[in-house]
Amino acid sequence: MINYKNIEELWLQFKSKKPYFIAEAGVNHLCDMELAEELIKGAKRGGADAIKFQSYKASTLTTENAPRFWDWEGEDKKDGSQHDSYSKLDLFGKDEHIQLKNLCIKYDIEFFSTPFDYSAIDYLEDIGVRMHKVASCDITNFPLLIKLAKTQKIILLSTGASSLEEITNAVNLISEYNNKIVVMHCNLKYPTADNEANLGMIKNLKECFGDKYVIGLSDHTKNLLTPAFSYLLGASVFERHFTVDKTLGKSPDHSLVCVTPDELLEMKKYTDKAIEMYGEEEKRSTNSEERARLYARRSVVANVDIKKGEIFTEQNIGCKRPGTGISPEKYFDIIGKTSTRDIGFDELLIDSDF
Repeated sequence: MINYKNIEELWLQFKSKKPYFIAEAGVNHLCDMELAEELIKGAKRGGADAIKFQSYKASTLTTENAPRFWDWEGEDKKDGSQHDSYSKLDLFGKDEHIQLKNLCIKYDIEFFSTPFDYSAIDYLEDIGVRMHKVASCDITNFPLLIKLAKTQKIILLSTGASSLEEITNAVNLISEYNNKIVVMHCNLKYPTADNEANLGMIKNLKECFGDKYVIGLSDHTKNLLTPAFSYLLGASVFERHFTVDKTLGKSPDHSLVCVTPDELLEMKKYTDKAIEMYGEEEKRSTNSEERARLYARRSVVANVDIKKGEIFTEQNIGCKRPGTGISPEKYFDIIGKTSTRDIGFDELLIDSDF
């Protein structure tokens, strides 16, 4: 990982449009610090630039009776509420997040989190992070957005289940305090089917926000090619849910949307290949095509022996390879002119021949 000295250096990396990969660990540590360390080590091995956690308390996130918006057979209470689910995994507080950051320093990977309340923002700021993530569900949570924007840290804004108007309103609000914004396409369905990914929306986000801000992808698909396709459309920051064991319980993330370290490596390889093949945007002849340009194109040639003083006609001149002589673009300019010398059959014409 590149060691960025400050937030501005990290923001310049984002602005460079070079791919930046985030392993979204969320609460896949299951409130177990040993497992958290395995996640951090795995993210580093998988080539992630950063690992992101989630920081919340069930009591400040949801009412006790808020219905779930997901289907997962592993829930302890089949007819339970969001509060029932989130309260199982909200045990990490400031002290545990300090340990998480220290582990990230140990393994040389960027640490940050998604704070879901003011308290989480405060202790993440005390600990020291260079960016904050806004979950899609909080894109209309203006009080939280303002507090995050005022930190002057990089803000990664997920846009799942949002309209363009809502995204614009959130970006405009954040930009009143902070212009370091990554607008991230997202589909808030776990997992997102390939035919529901709507990666074309990345182009819309790029048209609307790409001049001033960075475009990214918060990916809930199970397809390892998704970041590669997204890069070609304009995204350069990629977040993918991450685990070291898809069979772990307590959280649906592990089995539904996560990649392992090996899959993360493969996903990065696909993206690198997309970058390699994307190349340049301006259409022109490239250096690698120069030989073909010379020898596969055609030149004006003599179809027969032509005597000095003879008129060039469509019968006595034609166009053949190689393209090292007069371009066929000038063919009709030559017709009707007089030869200044004797020209042999199959000989390429030169400018002084007429």
